Amino acid sequence: MTGSEVPPAFRLAYVPGVTPTKWVRIWNERLPGTPLTLVGVPAADAAGLLRDGGADAGFVRLPVDRTDLSAIPLYTETTVVVIPKDHAAFSVEEMSVEDLADEIVLHPLDDTLDWERPPGRSAFERPATTADAVELVAAGVGLLVVPQSLARLHHRKDLTYRPLTGAPESRIALSWPEEKTTDLVEEFIGIVRGRTVNSTRGRPPTPPQPKAGRAGKKSGGGARKPAAGKTSRGGSGGSGRAAGSKNPKGGVKRGKPRRRP
Repeated sequence: MTGSEVPPAFRLAYVPGVTPTKWVRIWNERLPGTPLTLVGVPAADAAGLLRDGGADAGFVRLPVDRTDLSAIPLYTETTVVVIPKDHAAFSVEEMSVEDLADEIVLHPLDDTLDWERPPGRSAFERPATTADAVELVAAGVGLLVVPQSLARLHHRKDLTYRPLTGAPESRIALSWPEEKTTDLVEEFIGIVRGRTVNSTRGRPPTPPQPKAGRAGKKSGGGARKPAAGKTSRGGSGGSGRAAGSKNPKGGVKRGKPRRRP
């Protein structure tokens, strides 16, 4: 390698809430000579980053425009409502959208849920980010509905969350520019899909080689059959017995007995 050459690298984007640690570890074990660079990106900007070549692939939140982007859905997140620990709902196991009818529900500008109509009462002003909304929940201004991974990301000791039924869900997918499905992208797709290191990725298996016969290797073949009309000891054909063979009574033929003189 000359001084001007650099090893190939793989750039992986990820949106807030996604933890790519497991896949990065497997990548480093399988391709130690190909560095992987993580690129954090807001959910709303992920598709544009991939189109502009800022990353080779990325973990995004669906939906994405599949006109020029490929996407493999991976999993669906539970939707939760973030509440203060002194809230009346602290003692319940889950809540429903109807339970939020009289609550102020914050709807940040970077909201990742596809609401037809957000639940509850609207706040006077929409927070700029989810992080800002979490601060307002802690201040007692209202509640916040987010995917569970974002509630964990912005965890605070004075807040908790409960599963929320009847709300939209967020799906995570691996996406990349369709026209740039490189070998490295294929490698990462295999890792995410759980392919083993020995996977052929669709290559035809090597046909089995014919085994050399062991029997008759030295003699040039198997046992020979006797010619028609002959026994295996060279006697005459038919039912004749070879000399020294047993008679029907179990004895052995020894020729005719001699007469006494």
